[in-house]
Amino acid sequence: MMQVSKEEILHIADLAKLNLEENEIDTYLLHLQDILNFANIVNNAPVEGLDITIGANESKNVFRKDEVKKFEDIEALLQNAKSKEQNMFKIPKVIN
Repeated sequence: MMQVSKEEILHIADLAKLNLEENEIDTYLLHLQDILNFANIVNNAPVEGLDITIGANESKNVFRKDEVKKFEDIEALLQNAKSKEQNMFKIPKVIN
């Protein structure tokens, strides 16, 4: 069974920029322990002799050929753009 300390919860909360109240710490502690215990069960599941599958059925991924195509109607593509520049969508800066 995975044990998580109060200090670890507070450290994780700090990294996630969560301001936990004192009465919330035990709840978060139990939930994180449950998640880690479940991950441990999944990691230790017996998989020897099992075939590789993509999902629950026999469907396969179908990929199209990756080809560069010139889009002819740039104005139609950009008609709803809030802001555009040099035939591209202009978005606000999100990284400092």
